[in-house]
Amino acid sequence: MSTTTKKAIAVIAGIGNGTGVGASSARLFSKCGYRIALIARNPEHLRALADEINTAGGEAEPFPIKSYGATDVQAAFSSITSHFPSSEIRVAIYNAGEGTFKRFFEVTDEDIERSTTTGVVGPFAFSRAAITAFKNNHFSDHIKHPDEGARKRGTLIFTGATASLRGNSFTSIFSVTKFAVRSLSQSLNKEFGPENIHVAHSIIDGGILTDRSRAMKNDPQWEKNADARLHPDSVAKAYKYLVGQDSSAFTWELDLRPAQEKW
Repeated sequence: MSTTTKKAIAVIAGIGNGTGVGASSARLFSKCGYRIALIARNPEHLRALADEINTAGGEAEPFPIKSYGATDVQAAFSSITSHFPSSEIRVAIYNAGEGTFKRFFEVTDEDIERSTTTGVVGPFAFSRAAITAFKNNHFSDHIKHPDEGARKRGTLIFTGATASLRGNSFTSIFSVTKFAVRSLSQSLNKEFGPENIHVAHSIIDGGILTDRSRAMKNDPQWEKNADARLHPDSVAKAYKYLVGQDSSAFTWELDLRPAQEKW
């Protein structure tokens, strides 16, 4: 039997402006030989990141959506499989989120609808599409990606937050969605682990060095101190570690934090 490998697809939802965890994951998995399918709501940022990856010798394609509603997410996955007909989706990362931080009575109906679409409806739709694709995969050594753990058909990863575990005075709607994603990931891990499908959740406990966090903090010392904040490239490496796990030792949850985070 042939021992050649097929080129696998990594689907990544949520890339922001290209300076955070989603974009770093896309770059890293591209360097590891994956075809990259990018899903997000900003077509300009998607196109820019795809062009960057392609210029660097990788293979990436943007799949912009209007929202993380079920119809839009399913349509994106259909477009991905049509665009890469000879490849299998082996990695799916849901990094999308709606960062609404307000006191309870300041939260609007629009905030609730937008947050629950991105933080509850979207993860369900993304999971259904990803796991459906994984179910069509095999786990024989001759078709698995060389960077993937043995005896697994795919890895689904969710990006969580401190708010996945506890609420705060300004996280009423944000925590609701992050709690939901955490419980969804745990349920999917229990249900589909026996089918050699790996579902994992990552708690990001601390600030991530992005353009947005730089502007919000406006603190050169925080930016320079690598032990005081998470770097998106380091989070991406942790995600690659999860993908590399074989079925004898699946991690459901990682807790990622900088060395100087107080807990």
